Amino acid sequence: MNEHVSHGMGRAFRFSVIIPVYREFELIKQCLSHVDSLERTNEAEVIVVDGDGGTTLRVLGKALYSFTLKSIVTERGRGLQLNRGAEESSGNFLIFLHVDTTLPTNALSLIEAALDSYDAGSFRLGIDSKRLFLRLGNFLANVRSWLTRIPYGDQVFFIRRELLPKIGGFQNIPIMEDVAFMRALKKLGIKITILRERVCTSARRWDEEGMLKGTFRNWALYIAYRLGVSPERLHRHYRPHSE
Repeated sequence: MNEHVSHGMGRAFRFSVIIPVYREFELIKQCLSHVDSLERTNEAEVIVVDGDGGTTLRVLGKALYSFTLKSIVTERGRGLQLNRGAEESSGNFLIFLHVDTTLPTNALSLIEAALDSYDAGSFRLGIDSKRLFLRLGNFLANVRSWLTRIPYGDQVFFIRRELLPKIGGFQNIPIMEDVAFMRALKKLGIKITILRERVCTSARRWDEEGMLKGTFRNWALYIAYRLGVSPERLHRHYRPHSE
């Protein structure tokens, strides 16, 4: 089931921003307002992919944005939702944005410039917290992604649209679809760039679970996945915020 809102249907876009959501009633309007504040959003379409029967989409109302807004209802699953958003997109550059992450004001120009030299990339991670432990965790996460060249999804992936079919899109797995995606790029010998500029992601999971538990859980899940533990088993230890 597809629902389309706003204006500009049939246009060719430079950028397609794909946002998967699941019961994100409080954050979706804030996220769209943030994207609307970026430079060059009149060259973009934003595709919100709701994995919960359209419940998040119902809070959107009839707000108008400088970008073209599309909304899609799918089954739940971030990889599935990202793929559906990509299928419905028409932009030259695909940007996969988490609803609780904000971009630099000039993010679209940064992405365009990066994809002149690379086929895919991400930003450095920033966590919206001044707590020392999370700042340390933030630093270590950036070191890990720089060394492994496997950033996480909350660092905002971007890619040339023609490359996505070559790697088969995102895997439809309950967790680690972002890591699997980057590993698929590496297997094909595709180099990615990690920009110096940071995105800023919410500290809500650490606030809910505790800094130590949340940080060590993330590292344990990543290590277990790299050692071959199935995403289905790992998912039991990583529930969505809305649950």
